[in-house]
Amino acid sequence: MKHLSILFVLLSAFLSAQKLQVVDSETGKPIANARIILSDQLVYTNEDGFAPVDNTYKDFEISATGFKKEKIKNFSSVIKLQPVFKDIEEVKIVSVDIKKLFEDVSKNYNKRYYDEPSLYDVVMKHKYFDNNKLHFMAITEVKLWSRKNWYDYKDGYNKRYDDILQMQLNNVKYLKKNNSDSIFFAKTAEFSHEELGNYFFNYELNRNIQNIKFHKTKYSGTLISEEGDEQSINFKIKTERGTNVEGNIKYNKADKVITFFQANYIMDDLPVEKKISTDGREFDYKYGQATLTYDFYKKDGVYVPALTRFESDNYTMFYKDETHVKKSMREIIYNTFTKSDKKGLDPKVDFNKSIWLNVPVKDDKESTVLLSKEEQEFINVK
Repeated sequence: MKHLSILFVLLSAFLSAQKLQVVDSETGKPIANARIILSDQLVYTNEDGFAPVDNTYKDFEISATGFKKEKIKNFSSVIKLQPVFKDIEEVKIVSVDIKKLFEDVSKNYNKRYYDEPSLYDVVMKHKYFDNNKLHFMAITEVKLWSRKNWYDYKDGYNKRYDDILQMQLNNVKYLKKNNSDSIFFAKTAEFSHEELGNYFFNYELNRNIQNIKFHKTKYSGTLISEEGDEQSINFKIKTERGTNVEGNIKYNKADKVITFFQANYIMDDLPVEKKISTDGREFDYKYGQATLTYDFYKKDGVYVPALTRFESDNYTMFYKDETHVKKSMREIIYNTFTKSDKKGLDPKVDFNKSIWLNVPVKDDKESTVLLSKEEQEFINVK
């Protein structure tokens, strides 16, 4: 028993050294989605503020929306970030022409972001909820290849998806689905032009520009903070069709690059639609909110993607006497970046079927997947 106790202590010490937690310095609450740039890779904190970083790492950078960026010299199991400001009333509000800013970044996109063939090690996560209950989760390590790092509309409309982006499924770390007859799907398995477009920031940027150009659209931008060359800007777009967009960007005024972009689409005012489920049932469909997030960082003098995330919430389906409120999340974390060639990947994912039905190619490497408490509980339930 004595030897077992010693082994347990040693194992606990080892496991505790494999992660750190990022918290708010004022409240002590964990900070989710904090970005950590290490010497050999990039990771993010999970919903509980934890990230897979062991105690051998030194001299790394941590940043999070609404908090001051920190340079960490030596490993610490708990990292405290300070809020950018305490009181919004203390900050001088300056108007920003977001139409002009968005159009300038879009026009010069391939000059300001890396636009050559690239290869990434990524972690892809999908989660689906029904009435706040998690019923599907997949976390996979993937190799992702991009020919230009931006969405080519011509190739997209012509369904030449492999000329834009390719994936190689490596390790399916977690895949669990709880089947239920009450969960409706109103789409086919066919990969769509828009679905691929959402992987790329230029697609989302152009969508916002088009929203601004709609007849009678109202829009505004305000500078809320500035630190060095980095500006934090809030924006609002209200279209006549009933779509409202509220978002935040970080803009590097020296490089004229949007380094962080988050837009929340509020569509509660859109009318209820009739839809047909994949098994032929008709139901009413009400839109909710959707949030798209894109994060970039500068590596070796060029801007490359760090994270893309698509979230939906409060999408409601009505069928007979049943009501189902849907929530989902698709996240890609770009752990590593290397310059590549135009050959692409072999083998690669077939976009004509679900990614989870593709055969994985084993690629042994240290995992960067760290489950949150909610995710671990979902996996543990038999």
